[in-house]
Amino acid sequence: MSSLRFGAFMSPLHPVGEDPTLLLQRDLELVQRLDELNYDEVWIGEHHSSGWGSISCPEVVLAAAAERTRRIRVATGVTALPYHHPFMVAERAVQLDHLTRGRFMLGVGAGSVIGDMHMMGVAPADTRRRTEQSLEVIVRLLRGHVVTHSTDWFALADGRLQLQPFTPGGFEIAVASAASPFGMRLAGRLGVSALSHAAPPWGAMRAGHGIGVEKLAGQWQHLAEAADAAGHEASRSRWRLAVPVHVAHSRDEAIEQVYGGWLRQRVELWTETMGMPMGSGDAAARKAFESTVDAGGIILGDVDDCVAGVQKLQEASGGFGTLLLSIQHWARHEHTVESLDLFARHVAPRFTGSAEGLRASQSWAAASKAIFQRENHEARTQVSSGQETAR
Repeated sequence: MSSLRFGAFMSPLHPVGEDPTLLLQRDLELVQRLDELNYDEVWIGEHHSSGWGSISCPEVVLAAAAERTRRIRVATGVTALPYHHPFMVAERAVQLDHLTRGRFMLGVGAGSVIGDMHMMGVAPADTRRRTEQSLEVIVRLLRGHVVTHSTDWFALADGRLQLQPFTPGGFEIAVASAASPFGMRLAGRLGVSALSHAAPPWGAMRAGHGIGVEKLAGQWQHLAEAADAAGHEASRSRWRLAVPVHVAHSRDEAIEQVYGGWLRQRVELWTETMGMPMGSGDAAARKAFESTVDAGGIILGDVDDCVAGVQKLQEASGGFGTLLLSIQHWARHEHTVESLDLFARHVAPRFTGSAEGLRASQSWAAASKAIFQRENHEARTQVSSGQETAR
């Protein structure tokens, strides 16, 4: 039986035009629902432009979410390291670790929105270098070292953390990875976890184009090789994959619920706002959507379809520890909530084994029903005979 864990990755991305205060409240309510449904963790991202991503400080949102939940782990998904002084990232992470009583995880990455980089004067070509320099310092600080370090964009003199992590040994750190091997190699070299996006949310650029799922096995190899060279253990149980998932009562219903939102996001965000060169026209978009689903870049359908989709992802990657359902808000809110409910109640147990005791008990009772009925009949006959004798 697999030991898969399940969580949610919420950028979150919302179509422009809805009241932002109400959107924040709805996102927090969704985290509460994830907690009630026994999801293991939730990741919330950082964005500063484009209109669709309206959370600029995920740490504040996670603090609010932690107060409204009981057991779910919360994580930055991700903190864009090139935009922050590493000492501040480490300090805030430890503070959240204490506020959540050990439920916090630090997810980091290089950032992906060029508008954010432009406003803060960060050259896109420098983001990976800055991420590497920053994370090296953060890891040393969190491991209790006193750090003095200078670069062309930050300086730290005798840096030390006043607070030590809430949990002995510290909290989990994960590096986000997309198409390039940079994030996986960095995670392996520093001995931290990795979070890979199985495919970009916009899906295939055009029908037939690769989307990333086919590269997952190679992605893991990059981490394993870097970890081995640095003397760290590479554990697949600490590898997370994020992919959009939508469960409905049939495949056709699932497609009907998400396709319109997927298309709107593809056109209004990725093409018109971000300028990504993708096929235009309804027919081209529909083919790209179908190609993405067929390749496993979106998992959708009924319970059995989604179980098969997760299994396909396991086979393509070679195995991972946590599946993060990437919540893109393509469907109506009530359909998104229903999908999360169906996944937690019917898909997840097929991988966690949580319902196996009940299933085994039912199978045992069904196999023994003839014996039980015979024993029951004999007992009733004896009681009836005894009553007649007494009369």
